[in-house]
Amino acid sequence: MQNKKVVHMTTVHHPLDPRIFYKECLSLKNAGYNVTLIAPTSSDITGEEKIEIKTIKNRSNRLHRLICGSIEMYKVAKGIKAAVYHFHDPELIPIAWMLKKKGNTVIYDIHEDYQTGIVQRDYLILPIRKILAKIYKLVEKIFTKKMELCLAEKYYKDIYPRGVCILNYPLINKALLKKERKGETSGKELLYTGNMTTDRGALIHAELLNIDPEVYVYCYGKCSVPLADEMNRQAGDNKERLYISGINRYLPKKEIDKAYVSKGWLAGLALFPPTKHYMKKELTKFFEYMTAGIPILCSDFPEWEKFITKYQCGLTVDPYNSKKIKEALDYLKAHPEEAIAMGERGRKAVADNLNWEREEEKLVSWYAKLLRGKNEGE
Repeated sequence: MQNKKVVHMTTVHHPLDPRIFYKECLSLKNAGYNVTLIAPTSSDITGEEKIEIKTIKNRSNRLHRLICGSIEMYKVAKGIKAAVYHFHDPELIPIAWMLKKKGNTVIYDIHEDYQTGIVQRDYLILPIRKILAKIYKLVEKIFTKKMELCLAEKYYKDIYPRGVCILNYPLINKALLKKERKGETSGKELLYTGNMTTDRGALIHAELLNIDPEVYVYCYGKCSVPLADEMNRQAGDNKERLYISGINRYLPKKEIDKAYVSKGWLAGLALFPPTKHYMKKELTKFFEYMTAGIPILCSDFPEWEKFITKYQCGLTVDPYNSKKIKEALDYLKAHPEEAIAMGERGRKAVADNLNWEREEEKLVSWYAKLLRGKNEGE
């Protein structure tokens, strides 16, 4: 009998992370695989999930998580004797290498351009970050030779030519796709969803309140207390028009989904400062805004501008040019019918092509091919 046990592993992500749990794990479960997810413990786990979730201790200290979390993960994963071990964090590369045997498959799911990301992190001085990035690249190259690579972004193919793209497109939310926005646009309310950091434009989004005295900015996603305080300081006297949901807590997908239909949003925001880490990424939030029929207002990075132009689903601006930002906001407010049309064009693009259902087919087909190869002795 074919071993169809699959283990997904993360020490970093929330157990109900949209890509890991709602997309990959549930898709594989529905395709007939025996799926187990090993992730940090969370109060959001109800015990009613459709797959088995084994928890490890949630460690906030990076070093403790790297060492103790990896050891605990290895012990739990090894005991399952899976056909496929699919892991989601670079810190798990060593233990994934230890789990790799002749008769199983190990998949490294690459969510980020980690080498660039390490250099961008600001918790260490730049020379140390550059050294760590080079060490990471070397470790990754050595330890992942016999692993399969799963790529969440198209441009990662330039870095990992042998990787298989399973893109992080959204699940089709039929309620959102059917919800027409005619006459709903308020002309005032701007939305941001996802984790909040300075390199994801948190302070730029707060500054919008000083650029335009009419708009309100609503942010849904995890935000540290210090950053929330900094955003409020950035907004200054206009901070009463800034709403942050998710201060010091993980915001479940269901709560964010509710936000999409809670108001007639003028635009979905992604005014990020220019960094190598994000300039080529097709942000997941793009597709979620599009699914909800919300026009996008984002930075004018070449790849982002190409994307917005292709689907005619929003506007791009220099994130540091207050005049251009104000002009873009004024345009959306003065042309509500065009703003709605942008949202509808985005919604159609998601319904037709940019959705998880298409990626799910690729994932399930790839798994079947990998297991078939093992059974045939490849």
